[in-house]
Amino acid sequence: MVQTSKTSYYYALGRRKSATARVRLMTGKGEVIVNSKPLNEYFADSKYLLNKLNDPFVAVDMVNKFNVSAKVSGGGHDGQIEAIRLAVSKAIVSFNPELKPTLKKADLLGRDPREKERKKFGLRSARKQRQFTKR
Repeated sequence: MVQTSKTSYYYALGRRKSATARVRLMTGKGEVIVNSKPLNEYFADSKYLLNKLNDPFVAVDMVNKFNVSAKVSGGGHDGQIEAIRLAVSKAIVSFNPELKPTLKKADLLGRDPREKERKKFGLRSARKQRQFTKR
C-alpha cells in the first residue's frame, strides 16, 4: 500500500503480449479511468472487453467497491484489457492477501507468457520460407 497526502491506493503492474498496464486501486464507487479517459470512451468498440475487466471484482464479490486508474501502453485493445485485468488482480491481492487463493482458482493471477516471435534473417517472417521446388 502506498500512502499519499490525501488518499491511499494499491499499485500493481500487469503485462500481456506487448501491452503494459500500471494500475492504482482506490476505495470508491467503481469508476474506471484508462489513460485519463472513462472506460466506456477508451474501449468503446466492445462490450465483451468491458465485461472481461470486471472478472477480478466478480470473483471476490467486490463489484463497485474500488475506483481503478490505469495507464496502458502498447499492444491492441484485447492485450491491454488482459494487462489491466492482471494488474487489478495483483492490486486486490496487495489489498487483502487472503483473497489470493480465490483469484488463483479463477485463473486471474497467471501471466500469459505468449509473445510475438521475432523475424529471422533469411526468412519472410518468423517461420515462413520461400516455396521449395523439387525439380
